[in-house]
Formats: sequence, C-alpha cells, structure tokens
Amino acid sequence: MDLAILRDWFDRVDSARTGNITASQLKNALAVGNLDLPLSVVQQMIRMYDFDRNGTMSFEEFVALNQFLLKIQQAFADLERERGFLLHDEVNGALVKLGFSLDSPAFFTACESFDQKKNGKFRLDDFISLCVFLQSARNLFNSFDTSKQGRVTLDLNQFIYCTANCRI
Repeated sequence: MDLAILRDWFDRVDSARTGNITASQLKNALAVGNLDLPLSVVQQMIRMYDFDRNGTMSFEEFVALNQFLLKIQQAFADLERERGFLLHDEVNGALVKLGFSLDSPAFFTACESFDQKKNGKFRLDDFISLCVFLQSARNLFNSFDTSKQGRVTLDLNQFIYCTANCRI
C-alpha cells in the first residue's frame, strides 16, 4: 500500500495528534474496515510491532503491522473463493503459505481456540487472530531458541514469562 495513503489513515486515527495510536484507537479503526477483532488481539498486534516498547503504535510500527496484515489477507483471499471463510484444510494451506508449518495436534488445537463460532469456518478476523497468535508465539519461542535448533528448555520462571506474554 502507498505510504501516503497509510500516513493519511494513521493521522485520521491519531485524532489527538500524538504521533502514536492506542490499541482501542486501532481496534475502532479496524472495525471501520469490517475487521471486528477482540481488543486482546489488537493489543497483541501492538506488542508484536511496538519496537520502542511504549505500549502504543507509531507510524513506522504501523507500517510494519500493515505489511504483516496484507500478507495474511492475501493468503486468506487466495483460498477463500469469495465465500468469506476458509475451511480447516484451507486454513492449514494458508498458514503454510505464511510460513507456519504445524503438526496436526498443534494445528487443530490452535484452530479450536480461534474458531469463534465453532463451525469450522474461519472468517478473516478469526484467521487474523490465529496468525497474530502464531506469530507472537513464534517470536517468543525464537527468543528462547538462541541456538536456532527448533527446541527450547524452560524453567518454571521462563514458562510463566512465556504464558504471560503469549496471552490472547
């Protein structure tokens, strides 16, 4: 997306002209675009891209989030066939396109958690919520997998830190 368009959008959301937007401002702005995401998911989005760790989102951080969301939307659009939803096997295919390769137990557990209507049909907002969770979990995992072996060992304190930071 054009940076000028993103800047205009960001400035309209940043009505107080602080140079940053809050989770509730971002949630409301996304809702205008028909993305009804829980506040907890929007807060997680901000944490993912809050590079300066101030709890809000600057324009530069918003641009990074937007790139992530565009990839998710494209993966969704490639498989939804104008139905407005993905079925489980299509969700898996879209996740693979995004670089998330989960085994069956992890995939079905994650799907169960983010299938809001429990009908096996993932709308875009469900899929975004799932991807935000998976990316946050991957980021947190990678911070402990310093040797890049794909395995980590955690003590109780580290486990508590992980569960507290990966909440959605």
